[in-house]
Amino acid sequence: MHTDTIDRDIDITADLCPMTFVRTRLALDRLSPGQVLRVRLKGEEPLRNVPRTAKEQGHEVLSLDTGADGISILVLRRGP
Repeated sequence: MHTDTIDRDIDITADLCPMTFVRTRLALDRLSPGQVLRVRLKGEEPLRNVPRTAKEQGHEVLSLDTGADGISILVLRRGP
C-alpha cells in the first residue's frame, strides 16, 4: 500500500482508451512536479497502457494494486 500524501484523486473506471490516459494526463498536468495522483481504473487495456504511458512521459509509478472487484489503484508521482 502506498503511504505518501495523495494530492489528487481521479476515477477513470467508466472511461475507455484513449480517454483513460487523456484524463490521467490532464490531472497530472494540473499538479506540480513531485505531487502524487491516485487513479482508479478498470480493465486490461487501461491497466496496461496508463502506467506505461505515464512512465514514458517522465512520471513515476509508485504503486499499482488490483482489488478482488477488478478495480485497480494506480499511484503516480508527477515528473519534472
